Amino acid sequence: MINITFPDGNIKSFNNSITGFEVAKSISDRLGRESIAMELNGVIVDLKTKIFKDSQIKLITINDKEGINILRHTAAHVMAQAITRLYKNAKLAIGPVIEGGFYYDIDMEPISESDFPKIEAEINKIIKEKINIERKEIPKKEALEFYQGEPYKHELISELSDGTISIYSQAEFTDLCRGPHLPNTGFVKAIKLMKVSGAYWRSDQTKQQLQRIYGTAFFSKKELDEYLNFLEEAKKRDHRKIGAQLDLFSFHDEAAGMPFFHPKGMVIWNLLLEYWRAEHKKAGYLETKTPILLNRALWEKSGHWENYRQNMYTSVIDDTEYAIKPMNCPGGMLLYGSKNHSYKELPIRAGEIGLVHRHELSGVLSGLFRVRAFHQDDAHIFMTPEQIQSEILGVLKLVEVIYGTFGLSFHLELSTRPEKSIGTDNQWEIATEGLKSALNVYGKSYKINEGDGAFYGPKIDIHIKDAIGRTWQCGTIQLDMSLPEKFNLVYIGQDNEKHRPIMIHRVIYGSIERFLGILVEHFAGRFPLWLAPVQIALLPINDELVSYTNEIKADFENIGLRVEIDTRTESLNKKIRDAQINQIPLIITIGQKEMAAGSFSIRTLDGNIKFGVNKNDFLNVLLSHIKDKKNNMDIWETK
Repeated sequence: MINITFPDGNIKSFNNSITGFEVAKSISDRLGRESIAMELNGVIVDLKTKIFKDSQIKLITINDKEGINILRHTAAHVMAQAITRLYKNAKLAIGPVIEGGFYYDIDMEPISESDFPKIEAEINKIIKEKINIERKEIPKKEALEFYQGEPYKHELISELSDGTISIYSQAEFTDLCRGPHLPNTGFVKAIKLMKVSGAYWRSDQTKQQLQRIYGTAFFSKKELDEYLNFLEEAKKRDHRKIGAQLDLFSFHDEAAGMPFFHPKGMVIWNLLLEYWRAEHKKAGYLETKTPILLNRALWEKSGHWENYRQNMYTSVIDDTEYAIKPMNCPGGMLLYGSKNHSYKELPIRAGEIGLVHRHELSGVLSGLFRVRAFHQDDAHIFMTPEQIQSEILGVLKLVEVIYGTFGLSFHLELSTRPEKSIGTDNQWEIATEGLKSALNVYGKSYKINEGDGAFYGPKIDIHIKDAIGRTWQCGTIQLDMSLPEKFNLVYIGQDNEKHRPIMIHRVIYGSIERFLGILVEHFAGRFPLWLAPVQIALLPINDELVSYTNEIKADFENIGLRVEIDTRTESLNKKIRDAQINQIPLIITIGQKEMAAGSFSIRTLDGNIKFGVNKNDFLNVLLSHIKDKKNNMDIWETK
C-alpha cells in the first residue's frame, strides 16, 4: 500500500507503484489532461515518474506558475529538434530557460529572422505529432559514446561526475538534460521565435561562435498574443528611443557606459534630487559628500578589494594604488569615525548622492539601465541595537512616500547570507532576524531569496511595478554589523562605555540614472507637469502676437514655470503636432481674441481642449497641480 499526501493534507492510497499521471487521472479526467509534472517530496519531476513509497506530491498543471518554465524547457527541445531536421549539420550546445522564454546555442550555418517561418512550420509539425517525451538514465561512459559526434554535449558530459546521466528523447531527437519536461510535444500550444544573435561557446571569445536562437512559448495562443502585445508596448516605451526623441541624454563611444545628460534631461535630474532632498530633510537625514577616489588600504579594510576588485577602476598616484569608489559606504565610515559620538545622537541618518563607477562588460551595457558610471542616493544610518526595527520601518515609510509620488507600487524580498561573505555567524543571524522582525511588523508579504544578500550583510530588496506591469529592483535596505567593526566605529553609551553601532545601508532611487530610465518608460515620455522638462508651449498664431506672447512667457518664468515659445513660420497645426511629439503637457494657442480677453486656449496631451480660460484661474489650478506633484495629465482633474 502506497499513501500519497496532497498539499491540503488529504491522503489517497494505492495498491502498487504509480505514476504522477495515474494519480492525477484517479482524481479526475480533467486533472489528468491538465497535469504536466509533479513536485515529489519537494523535487519537481516528470509526471511519468514512478512512485514506490509513501510520498507527498503536488500536481503541477498548465495553470500553475511552475508550469511555464517546464513548458519553455520543452519548447527549447522542440525548436532544437526542428532545427536538426532542417539543418543536418547542426550541432547542439545548450538551451536554457530565461526570463520571458528560452534560447538554444547551436553550431550551424548563419541564419536570420527571415528563416524563422520555415523553422516555426517544422516546430508546429512536431507539436501536432504529440510525440511522447521519455526520460532515460544511462551510465556516463554510454553517454559519452552516444554523443561522440556532438562535441559540445560530449564536453559537458566529460565534466560531469561519474554515475548515471539523464537524457530525454522525442522520436528521433535525443538531448542531454536534467528535466523535467512535458508529457508530450502537444502541450506546447503556442511558440514564437524572437531573435537570433551570435554567442561564443561558454562566453569565451577564443572558442567557436554559435547561433543563439531565442524563442518564447505559452500554453495558449491568447497568452502568446498578449505577451507579444506587451513587448510591442515595451518597445514603444524604450527609454533610449524616447530619451533621444526628447533630447534628454545620449551615449558616446569616448565614454562607453557613461551617460551624457542634455539640458532637458538635467531639468528632470535636478527635480528628482530636489524632491529627494526635501523628503529626506523631513525624515531627519543630513546630507554628506565623500571623494570618489580612495586608496587601496581603505578598500582592503572594507573588504571590497578582496570581494569586488574585478569591478573596480584603479590608478596609481604617488606610488600608491587608488580605486574609484564602486560604493559610497567606506567613505561614510570615515565620516562617522572622524569624531566621537554619544548614544544621545543616534540614530544618525547620513545621506549622500554619490557618483560611483563599476566595470561592467561592454556586452551587458544597456542605456541607463546598465552603465559604468552612476549616482546612488545612498544613506547610512548609524544606530543602537534597540533602534533597528524603528529605523527599518522608517525607511519603508519613506519608500512608500517617494515611490507613491510617481505612481509606483512595490513588493519586498529578503535576501540572506551569500556563499562569499564577511562577518561572523552571530552577526549574520542578528542582522537577518532584525530585518525579518521589521518586515513582520510592517505587515506586507515578502519573499525570501536564500543566499542572495550582499557580502557584508542581509538585505531587503524593493521591487517597483511600472505602468505596464514590469518589475524593477531599485531600493534596498542592508543591515550591516561587519563594517562598523572593521572601521572600529563606536559610540559612548548610557553606561559611559564604548559600544559598536549597527548600520543600515539603503537606497531608494538606487541608481538615479536607472531610476530616470524607468520613469521615462513608466510615463512613456509623458512626464507629469511637475517633472516635465518643458511644461508649457506657447503658440502665437501670427507674428503680430509674438511680443504679447513673450510677455506671457516672462510672467510664467517669473513664477517658476518652464516655458517654450514657438515662433517658427509653420502652420499652427504643425506647431501643435510638434509640441505633442515633444510631450509638452500644456499647449497654449494665442490669437487676437485671446489677447483682447486676456484668456487662453489650452490643449493637454490627453486631447482635452479648454477655450477662454482666465489667466489667474489657470495659474491657480496649474500651480496647485504642480505643488501636489499629481501624475494625471489633465490639470482640471481632481483625482
